[in-house]
Amino acid sequence: MKQFEHLGLLFSEHLRKFNEELHSGSPAELYQPCSYILSLGGKRLRPLLALMACDLLGKDPKAALNSALSVELFHNFSLIHDDILDEAPLRRNQATVHLKWNRNIAILSGDALLVKSLQVLQSYPKEEAVPLSALMCTTAMEVCEGQQLDMNFETQDSIDIEAYIHMIRCKTAVLLGCSLQMGAINAQADQEQQHHLYAFGMNLGIAFQLLDDLLDAFAPNMEMFGKRPGGDILSNKKTFLLLKAMELANPAQKKEIESVIQLTNEQSDEKIRRMLAVFSALNIKSVCESHADAFTNKALASLDKVKADPQKKKQLQEFATELLKREV
Repeated sequence: MKQFEHLGLLFSEHLRKFNEELHSGSPAELYQPCSYILSLGGKRLRPLLALMACDLLGKDPKAALNSALSVELFHNFSLIHDDILDEAPLRRNQATVHLKWNRNIAILSGDALLVKSLQVLQSYPKEEAVPLSALMCTTAMEVCEGQQLDMNFETQDSIDIEAYIHMIRCKTAVLLGCSLQMGAINAQADQEQQHHLYAFGMNLGIAFQLLDDLLDAFAPNMEMFGKRPGGDILSNKKTFLLLKAMELANPAQKKEIESVIQLTNEQSDEKIRRMLAVFSALNIKSVCESHADAFTNKALASLDKVKADPQKKKQLQEFATELLKREV
């Protein structure tokens, strides 16, 4: 949205200066991969939320620039390691770090970004640095727990929806909540205001992930989704859609789901077509949208409790609503 463009530009310049210094670090094999992944772009949503929160609460958003940088560094650390775990060849249409260099360099460079994400917070006075660092450490552990749970799900036969929501809360949503709370800390907001903004971000993140699951199955084309639709179906990923379908299916439909899961990727078109037919018969699209709406409403209810300029709250609400407009 146009009203937040200045915040995006503010952060981009801050990141550019940091990345120039990082790129010139020695040994080059450690720092240049860090600089490389930071240069690949992306939505920069998390740092933007930190600046938005600080601005919302009446403080100059420049006060939150290093908090914004911290969450962006942490996010990119997680991307490097996720790409290794997934053996992914591309990140934002460019070679992943472990392929451009090698696996060992990628692991160590990711570690360096994690350390840097905490290091930049030491620029703040103690009364801010201590809670900021504590929040980042808690969030980092939750993200690691979420990633492990996601990996565990691959070999577990029975997973309920509550367990899945907990996993995506940890793996994805807590970092959005963290970003907003960090901006609130930089604005010297009290614990109550911090809590409301954290809850806003966390529930927004859960809604976003549920809609991402939905788009993977139902997006009409690659241009809209950014990757081939149906990827989760082809990899038998236990998304909300598959778990809910297994929960609601009658015996015949469960048998069909199990049969589709056994199909190979050489039968990709058939595999996607048959699984979508089951999803449609069970009205899974509407069920998923309903769950996403519930978390969106929780997020907006938390934002409504924040004591701030009504116009700025409205702008942040509109930003969140726009973020979730991913029609299928």
